Amino acid sequence: MSLSISISIDSMEQRRTRRFKLQLPLEITRTGADRIAAVGFTKNISSTGVLFTTEREPDLGGPIEYIITLNQDGTQTVNLRCIGKVLRTDRIESGREEVPAYQIAATLERYEFVRGAAEAAVSGYYPVLPSAV
Repeated sequence: MSLSISISIDSMEQRRTRRFKLQLPLEITRTGADRIAAVGFTKNISSTGVLFTTEREPDLGGPIEYIITLNQDGTQTVNLRCIGKVLRTDRIESGREEVPAYQIAATLERYEFVRGAAEAAVSGYYPVLPSAV
């Protein structure tokens, strides 16, 4: 008895890490050497990166710092402050013609857990990003 299996290489998942579909609030706090405030939502997260949407387009290939809110319903907010690099930016439909929207793929190279929204915003943890040196 022989069993024949055909797999299309084009449709095979090529990622090394598992992605989790999570829609969580996200705020970009720095892109390149510039501090900014742009909000959005994650679409999926893995141990090496995140895919998210926002109304502001960061520089492709540049460093980025962003905060993902993991628990905003509990007694104390838990944030994940992340540093990475912008890998891909795609313009997408926002539903409002006058407001642009972008889907951003970014690496997750370093991170730290930060408790409380106020502490995340003013904790003083703003390391020098690689291209800002």
